[in-house]
Amino acid sequence: MDRTTATGGTGRSPWRFADPRSLRWKIAAGVAAAACAMALGIGILVHRTTETRSLNIGRAEALRSLDKAETAFRDTRQETPGGPAGPGYRTGDKVPDHLLKLLASGPAPVTWYDTSKPAQGPTMWAATRVDGTPVAVGINMISDLLGRQALDRHMRYAALAMLAVVVPLTLLAAELVLRRLRRVAGTARRVRHGDLDARTAGRGHDEIGEISRAVDHMADALQARLHAEQRFTADVAHELRTPLAGLVTSASLLPESEATDLVRDRVKVLHALVDDLLEISRLDAGAERADVQPVPLSEVVEESVRRTGLDTRITVAGDPVVETDPRRLDRIVTNLVVNAHRHGGPPVEITVDGTSVVVRDHGPGFPSGLLAEGPQRFRTGAAGRGPGHGLGLTIATGQAQVIGARLTFANSAPHGAVATLRLPGPAGP
Repeated sequence: MDRTTATGGTGRSPWRFADPRSLRWKIAAGVAAAACAMALGIGILVHRTTETRSLNIGRAEALRSLDKAETAFRDTRQETPGGPAGPGYRTGDKVPDHLLKLLASGPAPVTWYDTSKPAQGPTMWAATRVDGTPVAVGINMISDLLGRQALDRHMRYAALAMLAVVVPLTLLAAELVLRRLRRVAGTARRVRHGDLDARTAGRGHDEIGEISRAVDHMADALQARLHAEQRFTADVAHELRTPLAGLVTSASLLPESEATDLVRDRVKVLHALVDDLLEISRLDAGAERADVQPVPLSEVVEESVRRTGLDTRITVAGDPVVETDPRRLDRIVTNLVVNAHRHGGPPVEITVDGTSVVVRDHGPGFPSGLLAEGPQRFRTGAAGRGPGHGLGLTIATGQAQVIGARLTFANSAPHGAVATLRLPGPAGP
């Protein structure tokens, strides 16, 4: 059964790029967060350094102006009513209260960065006492503040521009890495779905290259073990044919009795098992080839059901004709019908519609393991589905692949198993 379509192939889903859980977005988010943290740290450092430098320059300029004002005050010894007591300085009650407190609490001269008047901008004050009279000078720092704000704004713009460049480059770099990881995952999926020749052939000596080589080595080991198993199955089946033929002949010569009937029945079961093993070995080896020809689908299905001798309802829609191998189609339908009667429950129904053949029973349904992994040889899944070797559905699946058909398995509500065989398109007129 080809289950690659159901689980997704090796291609990338169209929504994968926008999936926030994708590793590319996690990498991009991590790099963006690191870039933002770095830009924030550098911005804070530059802002504080620039601010400290500006305040030191303003403080030095204010102290120089204070020296000039002190000299002018000593020369004039007078105050101008309603304004500064001289050119560019204040004295007495014109000095801000905070400066007076600073002069009273410590040695002169003192400085104060005044931000209490946002409309006028910050002011750097310097004050001292001249013969007991407070003298103060204020330097307007609005141009310095505007310069620092412009610097902060430009750093924000630079950070945004950096993110606009870093994030796409990160996505591109992550895509190069993720493409290699997707190639490894695709190889693993192909091996899982039966393509044992799939290999990554990864290059490089980094961690992804190591993973690629490990997956390839795992596939090599799995292929070798599977081929050894197939050879063992084929060898056992071939070796059993000769003694089995003698056993069949010997059983036919036994006198009629209940014990003879039991022996012949077991020999018949053993003969069928060996034939099934031989058929599986040929399917595994890829030695089977389809003899395709136009086939009336309903007639082949009805004939296959008739030869089983089992009570099966058949519903046919129209008169479909398909291009397929009638012998292999008969083998598939026979195995599906026998499996439905052996492991399912009555009634068993077959519906032929177009190029599809649906076999349904009303038993316990297929086990979850078969639905998830497909038929497995010598595994019947659930005890509730009865005895058997698990070869019937395996052979049906292999023969379906030979003729290019698709065989799927599902459970129907409220109970019952459904096997659907979808053949290639109908033959032309």
